[in-house]
Parts: sequence; C-alpha cells; structure tokens
Amino acid sequence: MKRNKIIAGLFMAVVALAGCKRDFLNKAPLDAYSNGTLWTSVSDATAALNGCYAGWESGYNVIYNDCFTDNAYDQYPWEGYEPVTQGNATPVNTGSANRWDYKTIQKCNWFLENIDNAPIDPALKKRMKAEARFLRDYQYFAMSQVYGDVPLVLHTVSIDSANLVRQTPRQEIIKFLLAEMNAIAGDLPLSYASADQGRITRGAALALAARIQLFNNDYTGCIATCKQLMSAPFAYNLYNDYSDLFRPLAMGNAEVILDIQYLKTYNTFDGLGVLPPNSKSGQSSVAITQNLVDAYEMKNGKTIDDPASGYNPAQPYINRDPRLDATILRPGLKWENSYFDPLGELSPDYYQNGNCPPTGYICKKFISHLSEDFDDIWNVGLNFMVIRYAEILLSYAEAKIEAGQIDASVYEAIDKVRTRAGMPTVDRTRYNNQATLRKLIRRERRVEFALEGLRWYDIQRWKIGEEVIKGQVAGSLKGTVDPNTGALTLDPSSRIMVGSPRNFDPAKHYLWPIPQKEIDLNKNLKQNPNY
Repeated sequence: MKRNKIIAGLFMAVVALAGCKRDFLNKAPLDAYSNGTLWTSVSDATAALNGCYAGWESGYNVIYNDCFTDNAYDQYPWEGYEPVTQGNATPVNTGSANRWDYKTIQKCNWFLENIDNAPIDPALKKRMKAEARFLRDYQYFAMSQVYGDVPLVLHTVSIDSANLVRQTPRQEIIKFLLAEMNAIAGDLPLSYASADQGRITRGAALALAARIQLFNNDYTGCIATCKQLMSAPFAYNLYNDYSDLFRPLAMGNAEVILDIQYLKTYNTFDGLGVLPPNSKSGQSSVAITQNLVDAYEMKNGKTIDDPASGYNPAQPYINRDPRLDATILRPGLKWENSYFDPLGELSPDYYQNGNCPPTGYICKKFISHLSEDFDDIWNVGLNFMVIRYAEILLSYAEAKIEAGQIDASVYEAIDKVRTRAGMPTVDRTRYNNQATLRKLIRRERRVEFALEGLRWYDIQRWKIGEEVIKGQVAGSLKGTVDPNTGALTLDPSSRIMVGSPRNFDPAKHYLWPIPQKEIDLNKNLKQNPNY
C-alpha cells in the first residue's frame, strides 16, 4: 500500500462510529448510527468503509512489540511490556499483552451487512466487500495468534448475544482465514489510482495468507503463495537501500505490500518520540538488548562466535552486518551530526539518567535521519510496514527448508535479502543441509525484521521462548566514547545489566491471558491454560 488518501473526508456518523471506545462485549449494534441515511451513494459507502480502516493496526505495535522478546527492553514498567517478559502478566493485569479488541471486526461486520443497500456498481461493491473482509480477517489473525481460541463473530451483535458467544477453536479460525484470503484475492486490484492509494490490494491478501500458512506449518501452501507474489503480474521488489527503507522518502516503494498509513496532523502518528534519546527530546523507550546485537554477523558472513570471523570483543561494532548500524543506535555511532554516547556520565544520553537508553542501545530504525525527516517527533506522517517483500522471500526460503525442498531457489531468495543489505551471499559449503539452513534463516529473519514486531510470532511458532526469554537483560560494555572521533574504549569485564530477571513458562506463556473483564461479561469464555 502507498500513502493513505482514504482517511480524510469521513462523514461525521462514520467518525463517531470509528471513535467508539466501548468494549466489544458491551457495545450496541453499530447499525444504530446512521443506516437510515448513510447508504445512498458511492461517497456514503466509501466513507463507511474508510471508518473500517481507522485503527485497523497501530504503529505502536510495530515499534514496541519486540519488547515482548529478547530483542528489546522497555525501561518504563507502566507501559506494560517488561512485566510480561518477567512472566507476571495475569488476566487482571495483562500489561501490554492485550489485543482482545472487536471494534474493527464490528465495524467491518456492520459495513458488510449494509453495503448491498448502496446503489453502486457491482464490481466496486465486490471490491469494497473484499477490503472490509480483509480488515476483519486481519484482526482474527492477530487475536488467534496471541490468544488461540477466540469467538469468530461474523455479524453485528446485540449486547445480550455478545455476552453469550463461545470461542472458536484456533484451527477452525485459521481454516476460515485462508479460505477468506483465497476468496477475496481475485476481487482486489493489484494497485490503485492515486485517489485510492492506501487500500488493500490483492498482494496484501496473498501475503497475509502466506504468513498464516508459514506460522501454521503449511509449508506447501506457503511455498505456492509466495511463488505467486514472486511472479508476474506482481511487481514487488526490494528497495535498493535498507537504511533508507524506513524513512518517509521511501514510503510507497515496490517493497511495501501492506502498511499502516499516517498523515501528519489529520491522521497523525503521535508516538515516534518514544524512540529517540534524551538529547533529542525523546524517551528511549525501546532499548535494544546485547543479545540482538550479537545476532548480527560479521560483514564477511561469519557469526561472531566463529574464530575465523575477525570479531574483536573490544571493538565489537567494526566490520559487522550493515543492518546493525542501520537498525540500532549504539555507542560511538555518528548520528545527527555527533557521536552517540550513552556511556559517559556527562553525556545527555548517559544510560543511568532519565529518558536515556538503559542498555546503551536504542532503536535507530524509523529515526535514522530524525531532524531531516521530522519537524515534530510527536506529530508525523510516517507509514509503518506490516508486510514487505523481504518477508515473502524469507518465508519462501524457510518453507522450502522446512519442507526438505532445498534447491537453488532457497539460496537465491535469501541472497537477495542479504546482498541488498551489503552482505555476502550464503556460503553454500557451510549452509548445506536443513539443520544449518534453519539456523541461518532464523537468524536472517531476526536481523532483517528487528524492531518491526515480528519476533514474538517467530519465538512462539519456533517454541524457543524458554531458551531466549530468560535471565537479566544485558546491554553494552561500559567504557568511553571519544566525542571528536567516536572511538570506543570499552571494558570487556564490565557490562550494563538492567531490569529484573525475565521468565518464560512454556506451559502458559506461548499464549496471552484473556482479559478477566471479558470473562466476567461472558461466562462462556474459557481462560487460557495455567492463568
């Protein structure tokens, strides 16, 4: 999707609809708003559909959700991420592990139940229905991933009936979603004219299907779906510069398949300021872990634990995968015309001070050219990618690896992602079987999509939570940064450690607790195991 043109100009009735904040289980039917007057023209129907787009996904989820994982650490307990990784989330106090939300689903159901009343072209009506179905289905994908069984509600409901719905088994939801993506893909265009840029495309439907297939071990299906997206008539391609990919200047490029659209002032994203450090009036909310830093290979393609890699623990950032410096603001990196210094006690970004990076590392992705790209970090029009073409390439490769279909196309797909970033092609002699390629593709996904909100899903489906989410979070080595050159003098025996120990119980933490308030309203809902 490209820059959103569809938010402006909503009818007041739809604005009211989109702004409704009541929970799903105590919400009146949405057709009470304006059914008597709304469905009279194309513009009316378009306004109603635009209301379905409002809030379908959030940039906050993209930039914060790695804080649920071994990639990132949120220093502010009240934001609700670290209590989750410490294993303390409960049905009463879910922290930020709360995605139980039927507002978009209700809006889409309301739209689908009423669109046939509008006197508009049948082909347009078919396309609009497909858009609404996708937006609804995306919510079910997200909720079924983190909760497992959830109520599958496909019609608007009264308060009484809402409080009686039962959960649908997750596998039935997955089957339904894949059937939906198959059904609607043909009704969606490959792209839109400028006036409609920002709507759901055929590629978005297939890309979501590929993600669902991969996440549910349907490797044959994922391979076939990815092949479609990698072939004509689709024209997706990797953007030429990884470091610029997440800037406003790259919005709408050929790598973008699905994104969250923001427009400064009118449909603004008001949270970018959580990323920069104190010296730029930011909050340093998303601190990066040493564990993620260590995942980046050396520029020669060897991992840092390989004795032949050339890795120097005293100068750990030299000759690393270029995606490290594109993604992570680390000690000694030149940024915003000075060398980033979270280690010096007199630095405005000293790691022990307020609004400063507690691990010595913070997210650089999205703010690589902060002052050049944004005049107000709390009011921006930056779009956030939800699915991009690099994911299709790596999903194809992973599915082929897991299916035991290792051939030249697997290496070619991975190589495209690596060489775009300035890394060498895969060493075919070292990565020559399923076990070694599995390690490679998992590492590649981690560094390519770091801080884009995918890591939690990968941990969940690979069942590695108890392995990677444990113990105290480690940060940078302590030392000094030369303010004139950025040269580092690090102490290999002294490392920053932050927070309380993290804990992951595989018997419960692969699913989130269903909010107790939902169970209190609907006694038919069953809590997830061991909560």
